[in-house]
Amino acid sequence: MKNTRNLILIVEDDEKLRQTLEDFLTANHFAVLTAVDGEQALTLYYANNHLIDLILLDGMLPGMDGFEVLKTIRQYSDVPIIMLTARESEEDQLTGLTNGADNYITKPFRLRVLKAHMDVLLKRNNRAAAGEIEAGKLRLEQASQRAFADEVPLNLTPKEFALLLYFVQNRDLVLTREVILDAVWGFDYQGDIRTVDTLVKQLRKKLPDSCPYIQSIYGVGYRFEVTDHE
Repeated sequence: MKNTRNLILIVEDDEKLRQTLEDFLTANHFAVLTAVDGEQALTLYYANNHLIDLILLDGMLPGMDGFEVLKTIRQYSDVPIIMLTARESEEDQLTGLTNGADNYITKPFRLRVLKAHMDVLLKRNNRAAAGEIEAGKLRLEQASQRAFADEVPLNLTPKEFALLLYFVQNRDLVLTREVILDAVWGFDYQGDIRTVDTLVKQLRKKLPDSCPYIQSIYGVGYRFEVTDHE
């Protein structure tokens, strides 16, 4: 179940600033994940994207920079993203905003001002999260945890709904069993990884033949894929 505290992913390679942000947000009752570079940020995002409410993303990162991370995430999600960067030129700001950043804040900045921007985005996103999500012939109501196929209700357990929602939110991505287990059951779950296969089997039985969207990827895991014409 989603934690009532908003979960923030901080992507910042400067240790002092990263710790300052983490301490400030924790003191203001946020839950926090931290990453030091682009690759780690994407790993955390893929494993927790259905939980993450907002991302604070440094533009200048070692390896894959923040702008590349931004473009990658925007292929799959509208999660609010605030760019935090020392790159203050108009060209850089336009690059960030045109690639999907919700806000662009240059360093140095005041923590209270940052929080004010976050609060606005979280309020907007929380309203959207109470809505619906569609994929092919499926429609999911996140607030009520109800799912429909061709507008016919599906009798799903809470865990089956959580798995289906995770698949829909990560459509076209190859998801390993380990990633699915962590995302749907939680990091502290001690059960066998074959639990994923069992739940997928149960879910497939409840989906009609018109929704063959859950594809098995041999030796890896699963991919949720809807054909273009649907």
